[in-house]
Amino acid sequence: MFGKIKGYFLFILPVLLLTACGADQAKEPELTEEMPEPVTLDWYINYTWYKTPWGGNVVSDKITEDTGVNIHFISPVGNAEEKFNALMSSNTLPDIITLGWWENQVDEMIDGGMVYALNELADEYDPYFWQVTNPTVVSWYTREDGNLYCYPNSTYTPQDYETYDNIGSNQTFLVRKDIYEALGCPDMTTREGFADAVRRAAREFPQVDGYPLIPIGAHEFNSTGCVSFDQYLQNFLAIPYEKNGIYYDRYADPEYIGWLKTFRELGAEGYLKEDIFIDQRTQMEEKLARGQYFCMIYQRTDMREQQAELYANNPDRIYMAVDGPQNTAGDDPVLPGGGINGWTVTFISKKCAHPDRAIKLFSYLMSEEGQKLTSLGIEGITYDMKDGRPVIREEVQELLNGDRNRYNMVYGADNTYWMFQNNVMQLKWRMPLEPPNGQLEEWTYPYTHYLAHYEVSFNRNSEAGDADVNIKKLWSKTLPALLLAPTEDEFDRIMEEFLRKRENLGFELVIEESTRQTREIKERLGIQE
Repeated sequence: MFGKIKGYFLFILPVLLLTACGADQAKEPELTEEMPEPVTLDWYINYTWYKTPWGGNVVSDKITEDTGVNIHFISPVGNAEEKFNALMSSNTLPDIITLGWWENQVDEMIDGGMVYALNELADEYDPYFWQVTNPTVVSWYTREDGNLYCYPNSTYTPQDYETYDNIGSNQTFLVRKDIYEALGCPDMTTREGFADAVRRAAREFPQVDGYPLIPIGAHEFNSTGCVSFDQYLQNFLAIPYEKNGIYYDRYADPEYIGWLKTFRELGAEGYLKEDIFIDQRTQMEEKLARGQYFCMIYQRTDMREQQAELYANNPDRIYMAVDGPQNTAGDDPVLPGGGINGWTVTFISKKCAHPDRAIKLFSYLMSEEGQKLTSLGIEGITYDMKDGRPVIREEVQELLNGDRNRYNMVYGADNTYWMFQNNVMQLKWRMPLEPPNGQLEEWTYPYTHYLAHYEVSFNRNSEAGDADVNIKKLWSKTLPALLLAPTEDEFDRIMEEFLRKRENLGFELVIEESTRQTREIKERLGIQE
């Protein structure tokens, strides 16, 4: 939109000058439409790992040129929740805020009157906003007071899964390619096959490129557990979220307990290294870039840059997605794709000095013009049109595959700025997936589904929300103890204690609220049972 406005201004200026000279050569033209003065907006991203700068690359410079907006990104150091809570309590929120849709601060900011209603800003400053937003998403995020306070990225509706067959999940089972192939591509879908492959990898490859092999990797352990060993593993085992319309206790499922016992057994043999229990994302990224892990259940998008680095150094040492843990029936994994909630949501705070510019920036980034720019870059610089399709230039693709950090600094496309990423719109001009990350995504296609339960969130101030928080804290202490239990008897004792304490913390309330919300979500989205 901004590009069109600027073009219109350049076209009409000579006309106005000619008209003014013809009517009265002494008068200067009175222009009513001018490009706005540049402003800088502070944009807070609630992730410690977000380090991408603004300015100096093709995409961000073009956005600033078109909109007159510079961005100063802010990301937390240390504990993100504590940092953001401090900003709220001190009444020093930045101009724009992006955080996960499930975070408790979402309700706190809205209920506390700390953020603008986007619909009111759009009506006053930028009606174009309503042309580029998704009515289904707007309806979903509109509150009972009739206001829309934030807008998400990476949203999918259940209907999108019926329309497209190339929607992928982030969740993958990864193995280091050269080691896996050297072992003869073992079947790791069964507990016995998995354990055998891990033992052989550790025995035959104790060192990789001068570093000790870590036989089993995982996401970081935090205050709610570890998604690799709880939610994601349960998804690979196709453990349902509900049975007979009632929320199902996935943590007590026998298939899940059986696999945890296999991991416990491997831990007792020394194959669960101390690193995985204490490493944070920075340390994990360093080890991924060195290819130190043999296998892991991991989000593929969280290791794209490290995968590119491995690929640039030696294509045989990358990670590949293969069939991983399955239940005893051999069912395919049931992996979640994105939902109507998306991934993150973005607000304009009432501390913003230029809310009119912020809402126009939102519209620009959500438009097809903005989506093409943030995903493809600029025609003639990052891509060319061939036979009506965009084709990324070879040198640009090589840099993307080989050095993602450098790519971000030079070009800044491929959704470097993902805050309003519209995955469905971008399918229209999406190109064939390239190595080294393409295989990881394609592997997930047959297993990706819309899962209504992924839309469930708890209000921390409610009884059920309080119970959910406390149960997750209990689980975060229980899970490492289970994995490190010296014997199976000790494992059983720890698990029984967890189940007993969980009941006392209000697990029944969590069951009831999860069931209620899931039914409501399905009703709102028209999902038939």
